[in-house]
Amino acid sequence: MTLNKRKKNSRMHGTHTHGYGGKKKHRGAGSRGGRGMAGTGKKGDVQKPSIWGNTNYFGKQGFHSHRKTKFAINISYFNNQAEKLLLAKKIEKEGDFFIIDCKKLKINKILGSGKLKIKLKIKADSITPKAMEKIQNAGGEIIE
Repeated sequence: MTLNKRKKNSRMHGTHTHGYGGKKKHRGAGSRGGRGMAGTGKKGDVQKPSIWGNTNYFGKQGFHSHRKTKFAINISYFNNQAEKLLLAKKIEKEGDFFIIDCKKLKINKILGSGKLKIKLKIKADSITPKAMEKIQNAGGEIIE
């Protein structure tokens, strides 16, 4: 095994084109007119008719995020926002109870942080045990 191997470049000294043919060859993307869809601007006359017919040529196409957002909220949020949500008709009120459908509010999970001062009837995909306990202690219910 050789320790100091000679570079191929050094063998090409004095060969004028370093083994890549004509002078204009091997100059990066510029030698082929650019990268991707480059070269179809003002002077790309040969390609223009084919571009006019293709509606997908310009702009971005074809990306769709498959990530589903998980949205969790603490029960203390409803203390502050219950009246506002009621005015916006996103929740309902029946007697002392605020009736909350979490699918309407795009909430997936109810967390148990904070104090609850109002009575709630909540319908949610998932509720933590701590949140369940606080809702029931405040006189509320959990609808399955």
